[in-house]
Amino acid sequence: MHPLPELLGLEFKTIHAMVTIYCHAFHQKNQLCSECQAFLSYANDKLDRCPYGQNKPTCNRCPIHCYKPEQLALAKKIMRYAGPRMILKHPILALRHLRAEKKTPPTKIPIKASNRHLRNINKIEKLKQ
Repeated sequence: MHPLPELLGLEFKTIHAMVTIYCHAFHQKNQLCSECQAFLSYANDKLDRCPYGQNKPTCNRCPIHCYKPEQLALAKKIMRYAGPRMILKHPILALRHLRAEKKTPPTKIPIKASNRHLRNINKIEKLKQ
């Protein structure tokens, strides 16, 4: 998985908490099953490549839906189940996510703002030194 800074990292932490709640209720109690681990890896990739970068709106407010249909259906299923339970298990993450949903999404996509792009630029600059 890719390291995600600041707001993207918080978004991933929230998704991870939701997947954990869902998986423990429906799949395995002590660790994440392979299906849920694969979904988390997919979500991490999508966050890493998000063209909005650190200005990313929450997924349900985003004008760009980057998840494949089957992954989007799974995300909705997970969030419908785990969302209300987040208040009890992870209240701070839940409140931060609710606050983030109130933000209006950016109207313009910033150029070269994705975490993946910025990470690659940093690699190139380090090689030049």
